[in-house]
Amino acid sequence: MNRNQVLIVEDDNNIRRFISINLINNGFVVSEAACGGVALQSFTTNRPDVVVLDIMLPDADGFEICRKLREMDPAIIIVFLTARGQDLDKIKGLEIGADDYIVKPFNPLELIARIKAILRRTEISFKPQRLVLQSGPIRIDLNANKVFKHDVVIELTPKEFQMIRTFLEHPDTALSRNELLNLVWGEDYIGDPKTVDVHVRKLREKIEDDGSKPHWIETVWGLGYRFRKDG
Repeated sequence: MNRNQVLIVEDDNNIRRFISINLINNGFVVSEAACGGVALQSFTTNRPDVVVLDIMLPDADGFEICRKLREMDPAIIIVFLTARGQDLDKIKGLEIGADDYIVKPFNPLELIARIKAILRRTEISFKPQRLVLQSGPIRIDLNANKVFKHDVVIELTPKEFQMIRTFLEHPDTALSRNELLNLVWGEDYIGDPKTVDVHVRKLREKIEDDGSKPHWIETVWGLGYRFRKDG
């Protein structure tokens, strides 16, 4: 099944139609919402594969809409498209579950390229001889697309899933931020390397006993991160 359905949540009619036309011309099936309330209703009745979400909406905070969407579907792909380009806004957006963050004004071809890249990265290719990855209490079931700690399911976003899978496929290996960007987001990703730090912090909160004192995901100072094998 093609994953090509996109919901655009944007209150500016001209920008919304501009995005819609470009997505349609590139083979996507598009639905539109001019406010947060309509977006949540549309998401419930016709669940898309990707949501392109503005932060400044007339009836809601886009960050809160992102939280609600992520609660409704942990696997949904969310791309913020907003005029708010401060680093704190970007970090907040990524921390609450966005997969990418694009600042207006923007090139529609870049938006489409990023959406396609995320869709490619979230397509899991299953290898029959490697259906399970495990290190200590952390286990990934590739058939079920789930992560467990001590046999308890951990709810992860698509990017967090890709990151923990990458770590378990490269145990005891120091991976730089650029290497993690290439492995998790793809070599064609052109976003901010701070994305790696944000996702590692969120992942630590979910898999570590104490996220402030990580045992599994170690920081390699001046380089990136390393996943400790078998404790």
